[in-house]
Amino acid sequence: MDNRTQAGFTLYELLITVLVIGVILSFAVPNMQDFTRNSRMTSTANDLHAAFHMARSESSRAKSNITICPSTDGADCGGTWEDGYIVFVDDDGDLAVDDGTDSVLRSHDAIAEGVSLAVENDATYFSFASTGLGRPNVDSNTAVSRIVMCDERGNIIAAGGNSAGRLFIVTPLGRATIIRDTTMIGNALEDMGKTCP
Repeated sequence: MDNRTQAGFTLYELLITVLVIGVILSFAVPNMQDFTRNSRMTSTANDLHAAFHMARSESSRAKSNITICPSTDGADCGGTWEDGYIVFVDDDGDLAVDDGTDSVLRSHDAIAEGVSLAVENDATYFSFASTGLGRPNVDSNTAVSRIVMCDERGNIIAAGGNSAGRLFIVTPLGRATIIRDTTMIGNALEDMGKTCP
């Protein structure tokens, strides 16, 4: 009889391979979930920050009022910030997109699923004057000053020692910044009387 060598796995090799894969997956899956959540939060915060930065730059360049407001359809103001938002030329400064005179410069779709926003005073706009400075209160409407962005994790310490949430602050002068400090986010939520998420 000819002896033939068999190629393949033995039962022990197969069990060890399955065990190693199981251990790797037990570490990788939770980290991948956190990576996905962090990516959503970063994307949401960066998109909003970029819209404010663009609006401020455009107001100085075009020497015109530029307004940011929530928008459900990408053409007119209305809805909540979660629905999306637009940046538009607001020639008469009335915080509304007027046909024929105002034009939408940027439209942003609804924010990522799983991210919620807590907006101070439920403000629905921020407007830049032609100087590039903010117009804090227009016709007794309160401008955006702080927005807390959260997901299901809330305001907990995440990777890197920073909060899983984000605090978006825009000063009356129009300077916008993003903060990840858990204490500052907690204080902002307490001042607003809101929770996260």
